[in-house]
Amino acid sequence: MTVDRQHLARLAESQPRSGGRFRNLEPTVAHGLGDFLRWQLAPGRRFPKGRRYTLLSPDAGKLAHPPAQPQLTWLGHASFLFQYEGLNVLTDPVLSDRASPFAFVGPRRYTPPALSVEQMPTIHRVLISHNHYDHLDEATVRRLHRRFGDDLCFCIPQGLRRWFEKRGIRNLVELGWWQSQALSASEEVFFLPTQHFSGRGARDGNTTLWGSWLLEIDGYRLYFGGDTGYGTVFQQIGELFAPIDLALLPIGAYDPRWFMSPVHVDPEEAVRIHRDIGARQSVAMHWGTFVLTDEPMDEPPRRLHQALADQGVAEADFRIMQHGETRAFPMQDSAADPLADGAA
Repeated sequence: MTVDRQHLARLAESQPRSGGRFRNLEPTVAHGLGDFLRWQLAPGRRFPKGRRYTLLSPDAGKLAHPPAQPQLTWLGHASFLFQYEGLNVLTDPVLSDRASPFAFVGPRRYTPPALSVEQMPTIHRVLISHNHYDHLDEATVRRLHRRFGDDLCFCIPQGLRRWFEKRGIRNLVELGWWQSQALSASEEVFFLPTQHFSGRGARDGNTTLWGSWLLEIDGYRLYFGGDTGYGTVFQQIGELFAPIDLALLPIGAYDPRWFMSPVHVDPEEAVRIHRDIGARQSVAMHWGTFVLTDEPMDEPPRRLHQALADQGVAEADFRIMQHGETRAFPMQDSAADPLADGAA
């Protein structure tokens, strides 16, 4: 469970930028406005029909007094509540009705969030992967800060400090790729690369960083994959951090592939990431909440089931949770684990 700190430091020395803007580690196709219009205005194209999924009601008692084992609740899209060792951690909390800067237009939510801020236990950490509206929601961030104040620490990508400070939030851990920070004697957070992009307006493209988070709590490793296309960076992450106890990986928003493949994985690629990073268990996310792209809302889980079979991964190792479901993910015995000691 050790990390090659010297290798990590060498990687962290270079944050790839060009013209003051961040770029991916591997060259990727940059689709501009013309490509976007080609997709949006394609003859006969229609957005898939929206669907509301069954929403389970999390047990407030179980959330307030979680078991000793790590526990996860899916709030929808890329938003999870992770609980372990007395810590309550949110990932990309988006609880608004639309993933948009406007209340009346933009991708709407079909399945409500499983919890409101008022229903949550005390939140100690928030992991933000990047600043797209379906991952960084101003209304939710403001409500969290209003309720929990400066006791709540937001872990954010490089370049987002000013956005948070303008909203009165100063308990921030801002990191670049491959950088880390100890949050307590038993807790360390690492910010790791993905293949994506950032921007909230017409002029701020890639001026802030995007990525994934690895949170280690008393030896247990949680990986939050954020939003990403597929690249060799996941093999690097596996070489440095495998085995990872629990990975939260995107499986949706991938069609059409000619437009989406540089920045959004499909289910087959999500299974490859699961294997690349040496995840003992993974949970699917980034599907079933918003209609963002052209695949039917219920297609990602079906394709994931087939991808697992095709790649020889047990379904129990890459789970699909229901909205609002709470599930424990016990620590595995590393002595009997084939992924331990870098065997992945």
